[in-house]
Amino acid sequence: MSGTSLDGVDAALVRIGGPDRPRLRLLAFTTLPYPAAVRLRLLRVAGGEAVPAGEVSDLNFLLGDLFAAAALRVCHEGRVAPKRLSAIGSHGQTIFHQGRSRPPVGEGRPTAGREVTSRRQLASTLQIAEPAIIAAKTGVPVVADFRTADMAEGGEGAPLVPLVDYLVLRDAKHNIIALNIGGIANVTVIPAGGEAEEVFGFDTGPGNMVMDGLVRHFTRGRQNYDLDGRVSAQGKVMKGLLGDLLRLTFFKRQPPKSAGREQFGRAFLERHFLSRRGAGFKDLLRTATELTARSIAAALQRFVFPRLTLQTGSDRLVVSGGGAHNRLLLARLRELLPQLDARLSDEYGLPADAKEAMAFAVLADRTLHRLTGNLPAVTGARRPVVLGKIVFGSQFSVLRERPW
Repeated sequence: MSGTSLDGVDAALVRIGGPDRPRLRLLAFTTLPYPAAVRLRLLRVAGGEAVPAGEVSDLNFLLGDLFAAAALRVCHEGRVAPKRLSAIGSHGQTIFHQGRSRPPVGEGRPTAGREVTSRRQLASTLQIAEPAIIAAKTGVPVVADFRTADMAEGGEGAPLVPLVDYLVLRDAKHNIIALNIGGIANVTVIPAGGEAEEVFGFDTGPGNMVMDGLVRHFTRGRQNYDLDGRVSAQGKVMKGLLGDLLRLTFFKRQPPKSAGREQFGRAFLERHFLSRRGAGFKDLLRTATELTARSIAAALQRFVFPRLTLQTGSDRLVVSGGGAHNRLLLARLRELLPQLDARLSDEYGLPADAKEAMAFAVLADRTLHRLTGNLPAVTGARRPVVLGKIVFGSQFSVLRERPW
């Protein structure tokens, strides 16, 4: 998969056993960075710039090649021949996602050529990286386009990882809150001893997206992120700006809800951060880091804790995603959420960087077994549905042999 940070393709080679509580073994993990020129093209498209239909079509096929290359590389690193794969699960690259019919948050007047989403009303989503290309290049059946089935049933189409969180992380004695900090931050809440129907989750707002955008802007693209939060730690929080941002409608809206670059991408960055005359890079970055920490903590305090029987010191916050490497961000979360025992997902057999790619391997496996992949309490869909579409590769016989 590739997330809202648009960095490249994460590929996980996973051995899966058992559908109800799958036993997962990560055999290999790799990241194939996007070439700089490809990333710039994706940023233009995902940022809402007007581009010809041919540009989207070209990127769709180009990313199909890159996703196939990532799949073949991780097989090589894991010493597993592609012909041994049951399937490839590909989330693809999101270039547009608008959940329920609500305007994006905090944009004000649209910036020419950028914020076309402010004029949209219809909920829709689009992920590219043509699965037929992946299937042709690898010879393996591909499950792709996971979000659309949920949205067809009235859901947000995201987040989809919560079902996997439930299958892998649920605990009879402890409340588990799985926090993934990618470009967007999202949570899965698994009550102690709870059933799947009791699980809920939602996007809390920006994860690394605003921070990474500031780093790229002020370093002129020479750096993509703030390593360990070192630069941010040198700045001071701009309290007025932070207060204004935390009052935005998105943070107050009840779940289910999802977010993406349409809400917290380039236009958001320009309006709220880059327009601040005289503001320094370090202070802006520190404020963006605090926005992520405070919006996550506020979401838990407002929408999660009232629905749980809290057991201070026993309930767990399981953190994954790129933000798990930001020491300042993790320190702030621990300060803001002292009632939770914060741990990295690595302790549960889900390496922080690989977790989301592993999750889509599990979702693809469920699709092959005709098992549902969404949680309506999380996405707002009318019912659970089987996710994704299957493109058959040259290993069609592998699928025919599966016990359907």
